[in-house]
Parts: sequence; C-alpha cells; structure tokens
Amino acid sequence: MQSDSGNTTSDLDAINQALAACYPELSQQLKLATRYVLDHPVDIAFQSIRKSATAAGVTPSTLMRLAKRLEFDSYEQFRAVFQAAMQAGPIELSGRASSLKAQANTDNQVFLDVGDSAFDNIGRLFTPDVQAKVRNTAERLLAAGRVAVVGFRDTFACAYHFAYVGRIAMPNIQLIRGQEGGLLTELAPFGEGDLLVAFGFDPYCAETVRALEIARANGVETIIITDTLRSPLVPGARITFNIATSTPHFFPSILAAITLIEAILAECVAYGPDQLVDNVTRFESRMRELGAYVDIE
Repeated sequence: MQSDSGNTTSDLDAINQALAACYPELSQQLKLATRYVLDHPVDIAFQSIRKSATAAGVTPSTLMRLAKRLEFDSYEQFRAVFQAAMQAGPIELSGRASSLKAQANTDNQVFLDVGDSAFDNIGRLFTPDVQAKVRNTAERLLAAGRVAVVGFRDTFACAYHFAYVGRIAMPNIQLIRGQEGGLLTELAPFGEGDLLVAFGFDPYCAETVRALEIARANGVETIIITDTLRSPLVPGARITFNIATSTPHFFPSILAAITLIEAILAECVAYGPDQLVDNVTRFESRMRELGAYVDIE
C-alpha cells in the first residue's frame, strides 16, 4: 500500500479505493471501522486512535487490524497518510455563511442553513487529494476514444451538464439517457480505450449500477462521482470522487458535483490541445449564426 513516490494524496486515494473494494468481505467490526475511516478522514488524521475507535464503535485494536490489512506496519503509519493529505486542508468557506447569520435581519433559518451547507460542501471539495484526482481525470478524458456520461433521476442534471458543456470542447462525449430500455444499445459501442463518467448519490439508481456493469464488462474505465466510498458505484472504479451532498433540503445537494464538473472540464481545456479551444470558438460562432443567442443592447 505504501509507495515510494512520496505522493501522499495518491496514497490516501489508494487507501480509500482498497477499503471500498474489500468492504463486502470484512467482518462486522472491521466494516464499522472502515465506514468511519471512509466517512471521517479528517478525524482519522488528527484524533487519537482511542477517540477514533470510540467514535466508530470499535476497539483500538480493530483500527490497528484494519491498518495491518492494508499492509501498514503500524496504525501511526496509516494515520500519517491522512495527516499529510490534510495538511493544506479544505478552503474554509463555511465561516462566510455563518457570518451572514450575524448580519442578516431575518428569521428565515432554513435559508441560512442552506447557505451554510453550500459553503461547507464546496469547501470540502478543494483539497490537495481532490486536486490530484481532477488532474488525473482530465488526463484520462483527453486520452479516451469516447466518453459516456451517466446519471439518472436526481443526478441526471449533473450528467446532462457534464455532457452538454463537455461536448462543446470535446465532441467525443455522449450523454447516456437509457430511455425505453435503450441502455444496452447506447453503451454497446463503448469498449477498451473509452471512458464512462457516472454520477450517483443515495438513494442509488439501479440503472446506474447496471450501466457500470455493462461498461466494465466491455473493458471501459469508469470515473465515479458519489457521496461515499461505500456507494455501490465504487467497486471497479478507476477514479472515485467522494463529495459532500449535505443540505437541509429533502434531496442531496448537487452543488459540489456541479462545481467539480466545472473544475474537471476547465482542466481539460487548460491542459488539452489547442483544438479544444478551436472547438469552443466554432461552437459559439455556429450558435450565433443560427440565432441561438439574444444579445442585449
């Protein structure tokens, strides 16, 4: 598990992927420990083993066994990977929303709670670990022959935004709709050298899981954007983004997902070939020729 590269963010991602992959076969106690590690990386980084074990509902020896399972010599070596990855920490935006409460002359607490959640969700996105994965994802998108994008029900907006904006620069991106039983037909052309980007938050859609099964059976690499590394979308993923979706609203927030999409696609254009910029220019010119836009005077 430990690498010689010194790239601690990559090491943390490797830990997360390994835990997600072995989760189904773990004992109940190790599953409890794994859930806590996956869902509370900051606490693992800075809490004592005893405090983390208590919070997870297990004994300290269970956390040590988990570290040993991942081939670490000690729990301290295991925790050091989390500490290094968290050194830069997330951008502290949540305080900005909190400060609004002191200034606001309103009793609309729901409105302010939504603001707090929004700032916190985005703040958690901008960490060194995620930055490294965004660059890796952009590189894979640029190298892929074709790119399929999947997201159903509450995440369809994410998939549509990724496909629509992405296609402007990269015409090889295709939105998979799966309507009227067409999921298998739409995914059939994708194979080795292609990529599938999938979105899924709890409650997870059976169609998304099925799409991943079809794609992986054909040798397609997958990029997953989800809300926990215990998600059924994670096993077999090449890259997984575990993003925050908390909100006072009754459905998961997609704000961090949309922000992540913008970061990934911006990275593609910034570091991709000049042809991508030419594609954007041609698209805009064509839309104006067709009268798709209305200018203000």
